[in-house]
Amino acid sequence: MQSDELKAWRKSERQRLIGEREALDEGTIDARRRAIDAHLERGFPGLRSAVLAFCWPIRNEYDARHLVRRLREAGATAALPVVVAPRAPLVFREWHPGVALAAGPLGIPYPIGSRELEPRAVLLPMNGWDAQGYRLGYGGGFFDRTLAALANKPLAIGVAYEQARIASIHPQAWDIPVDYLVTERGVYRRDAGELAFLGEPAPASELASPVCFADERLLRGE
Repeated sequence: MQSDELKAWRKSERQRLIGEREALDEGTIDARRRAIDAHLERGFPGLRSAVLAFCWPIRNEYDARHLVRRLREAGATAALPVVVAPRAPLVFREWHPGVALAAGPLGIPYPIGSRELEPRAVLLPMNGWDAQGYRLGYGGGFFDRTLAALANKPLAIGVAYEQARIASIHPQAWDIPVDYLVTERGVYRRDAGELAFLGEPAPASELASPVCFADERLLRGE
């Protein structure tokens, strides 16, 4: 696709996918959120001690706030992205209940005055996703720009619904794929340029430790 054609196609696909997501009923959204929460908690135990960035949900996206509350209670530090300038990388500022918020682009809240953090993992919402792990976002390119600019790249964990899968987003040189993708179905890992389905993480038991899909040292920043 040529540049103008690709831009128009992505805009059309974005509108279609968001429309389908916004048409979901509250019960379906909550059930999918609970499934994704469980997959993240079981499959990525290192998040309990990580500096974790997430996105305030809009338009029936996966709502990470329930999970983040539990992870914070276990020892994690939470952060939200902040747009500082057009076409500039995002920064991440600490968030917890009580931190003052302001409305940013698309009406998404961001923290005011809290300390800037370097996340070790990012939960990245995806309007659309493909078999190579590329993300169709909102068109601003902020996360691709940010991941490319960070000296210590965080673990990029995409969060989306199975219905958002498309054949290809037709990635360009600046598009950066996620390391993992978690949907209501389970966990995918990007291996050799493709997403491989790892399955649904089983709960930990007295006889077995929880499965860990990500390198714990990376989440700890070692």
